[in-house]
Amino acid sequence: MKKINSIIALSALFLALSPAVINAQEEEDTTPESTFSLSGTVDTYFRSSFTEDPVAPGTSFANLNGFALGMANFIVSYEGEKSGFVADVVFGPRGSDAVFGSVGNSSELVNQLYAYYNIADGVTVTLGNFNTFLGYEVISPAANFNYSTSYMFSYGPFSHTGMKLDFSVSDDVSIMVGVFNQTDQTEANYDRYTAFGAQLGLYGQYINLLAGEDYTQIDFTGGFDLSDSFFLGINATSASLAGETGFAGVALYPQLTATDSFAIGLRGEFFSETDGFGALVSDGDADNFSLTLTGSFTSGNFMFKPEFRIDSASSEIFAISPTETSDNLASFVMAMIYSF
Repeated sequence: MKKINSIIALSALFLALSPAVINAQEEEDTTPESTFSLSGTVDTYFRSSFTEDPVAPGTSFANLNGFALGMANFIVSYEGEKSGFVADVVFGPRGSDAVFGSVGNSSELVNQLYAYYNIADGVTVTLGNFNTFLGYEVISPAANFNYSTSYMFSYGPFSHTGMKLDFSVSDDVSIMVGVFNQTDQTEANYDRYTAFGAQLGLYGQYINLLAGEDYTQIDFTGGFDLSDSFFLGINATSASLAGETGFAGVALYPQLTATDSFAIGLRGEFFSETDGFGALVSDGDADNFSLTLTGSFTSGNFMFKPEFRIDSASSEIFAISPTETSDNLASFVMAMIYSF
């Protein structure tokens, strides 16, 4: 009944606002030019840890050994006067990890697939599959400063399939509300599980909520320009599963732009799980602190990112040799990314 009521409410709001957009369009003297575009990224990397066995931190992406492949990402989009679409497909290990929740073969490569309609000035309805609105980091390697990803990103949602309404209240204030399938379930609602999402954006700071039958996550994402060359990003999150187990974390992302072609950034993350959530240990409580230092060299559409990372956990979760485990791990990544 919850699912039916939420769909009816969103549909009613859509129908109520439709006449307003028709009148607004009739008053416009000029029609914006429609655009069709092809964009995407290609990334590859080398990763090594300073141990006998090439173990990786337990986060998503950049977790293969030696010379490794990321993904090829192709995004076809069309933006019309009042509507458009995005078709985003991925290939390669990073792409497979990004769409791990897909069940049918038809959607194994679909990262995003949605259509949208501007039903009024500052109001957009979107239906389909789209990347999550929670968190500081994203799937695209070109959009993250650090190449490896955080625990908060890795164990939170990657994408949602459903319907959302975005309201642009002003240049500095935005609101989003939506209803979705189970998190990361791309094709359809196989489990008949409904999740609700909301976001409040205020002057570049975002408060996010994702809630369903047995999962709740509250997230803050934001940042501040402390000077013309120094930016501080912030992410804090708390998630619970069935009210019994969950995780929480906070991360700071200081980034310094030294020249037009070089920047350096640090991610400091504290991540904690309770009652064997499964990110760090299968039973009990555990936490991990990681420092990731990344350099970013840019030349046109090309980026080169050398990265050094240290993880320190409360338990010996890193298998550093066939017979040894450790509570800390140091690793190095060197990545190349091309955007088009």
